[in-house]
Amino acid sequence: MNVPNELSYSKEHEWILVEGGEATIGITDHAQNELGDVVFVELPEKGSSHSAGDAFGSVESVKAVSEIYLPVAGEITSVNSHLEDAPEAINEDPYGDGWIVKIRIDDSEELNDLLSAEDYIEYLKEESGV
Repeated sequence: MNVPNELSYSKEHEWILVEGGEATIGITDHAQNELGDVVFVELPEKGSSHSAGDAFGSVESVKAVSEIYLPVAGEITSVNSHLEDAPEAINEDPYGDGWIVKIRIDDSEELNDLLSAEDYIEYLKEESGV
């Protein structure tokens, strides 16, 4: 399982990379592995605003449909429209080409509520009962 140290994580299995006042968000390697082959991604509207914890889209796989939650509040500044034609990018490269949205963060204090890579790994162990 790939859990890059430079990212932060939510308990809903999203990752976030903050660069300045903007953040890139996607689902974790663990999440894409649990979902199986991704066949469709529902993307939000650019310019829409959401609160932390809001569902802003969904990922559909051969197994299930899973909502994607925003780890912090913000305005969607960019969506990865490449996923409309190539949703499998989430499986192939969840931390690269498989990113889902970029947002302008409303409140950087909310970043303190996220998990470090080490904490996320521990959370996954607890969640699986290992």
